[in-house]
Amino acid sequence: MFFEYPGLLWLLALPLLLVAHYLWQELGGRRPHMRVSSLQPWLAGGRSTLAWLRHLPFILRIAALCLIIVAIARPRSSTETEKVDTEGIDIVFAMDVSTSMLARDFTPDRISAAKDIAVEFIAQRPSDRMGIVVFAGESYTQCPLTTDRATLINLMKDVQTDLIEDGTAIGNGLATAIARMMDSDAKSRVVILLTDGVNNRGEIAPATAAEIARTYGVRVYTIGLGTQGEAPYPVMTPWGVEVRNMPVEIDEDLLKSVAEATGGRYFRATDNTKLAEIYSEINQMEKVRTTVDSFPVYKELFGKYALWALVCLLLELVLKLLLRRLP
Repeated sequence: MFFEYPGLLWLLALPLLLVAHYLWQELGGRRPHMRVSSLQPWLAGGRSTLAWLRHLPFILRIAALCLIIVAIARPRSSTETEKVDTEGIDIVFAMDVSTSMLARDFTPDRISAAKDIAVEFIAQRPSDRMGIVVFAGESYTQCPLTTDRATLINLMKDVQTDLIEDGTAIGNGLATAIARMMDSDAKSRVVILLTDGVNNRGEIAPATAAEIARTYGVRVYTIGLGTQGEAPYPVMTPWGVEVRNMPVEIDEDLLKSVAEATGGRYFRATDNTKLAEIYSEINQMEKVRTTVDSFPVYKELFGKYALWALVCLLLELVLKLLLRRLP
């Protein structure tokens, strides 16, 4: 056991001063008295139990004060150690946020399903650093690599369409995701790229971005999002929003070539269940175990000292009430 604030233990001098003052009052101080011719009757009978009990409330009060001082000095224990295995992986989600992600072949739509299932994936990997990059006609970083799960999940939930110029710049999105891991020293670096369209915007070709990823040892898993054939899509008309069936166009050959060039894999998700299965499969494939050295596990001990101080104060109160009622 050790104390987080050992300097506060000097306050234990205060109870010692109180004890010294109490003894001085009892032994040599001025107290009410009377003169008698002889002490023989009192000496023969000895001191009564009641005479000793009257000191007990003061003893309990001093004990409570000592326990409170020890508690605020924050006693802690570090006798236990534990060894933890962690996942040494950096993962960046590169998510398409073009307006086509509002198609309703997923429940409730593609972008909502992608966010919800990504949040579940994040919760299953508490030891990895993760980040978020979004792209449409251009790309930007929604969240840099972090281990702060609460912030990451909140920023994932904030992802939406119409924040940037529309389009599908797959190469730009992938290049931005790779840039987030340039200085990473993780044993494994992964980009999960999710899109539902064909590359039609951006200054960087997807093939060029894949070469950059391979150069830096970044593995890319690509996911084509959309059902086969046509998908219901909300369209704004002069009479309001109408849902029309629109053809699903995904450049699967491009996504396969990007994944193969970087040592990853291509997946096709046609509904919520399939997308969840894909994330589960990626979760199983990306397992790099790293053993962290033993470290002390601290245990706070102030609680029991505070509890015993409270017990002493309650006993003092009860004892005072009882002594007042005794004849």
